[in-house]
Amino acid sequence: QEWQKLNYDIYTLRQTRKEVRSRWKHILEDLGFQKEADSLLSVTKLSIISDSQNMGKARDILLKLSEETNIFPTSWELSERYLFVVDRLIALDAADEFFKMASVVYPKRPIGERVDDSQKAPQC
Repeated sequence: QEWQKLNYDIYTLRQTRKEVRSRWKHILEDLGFQKEADSLLSVTKLSIISDSQNMGKARDILLKLSEETNIFPTSWELSERYLFVVDRLIALDAADEFFKMASVVYPKRPIGERVDDSQKAPQC
């Protein structure tokens, strides 16, 4: 029974990660990064921050994304992976546009507010 619970928790975590990655990819593609979306989202142990001065700005944007949009699930802990992605967006001068699009496509909703198909954000 403990193994079943552990397997379920692992499955749930993987599904959540897929969902978050899909949301980021969707926005990147809408911003015109169709071919680059996968490489922008690819983070490995060898990934580095492009400019140490961008670290603070990347962290601020990532926090704003988590606080002001619904791009991350409410139970999600911010992953360092997306700090690297935001850093890449800053280097491409696309971080602010990404935030604006995330705010439109995944707006923050009050707790308990349900979204039906008629209330979903329009596709950009």
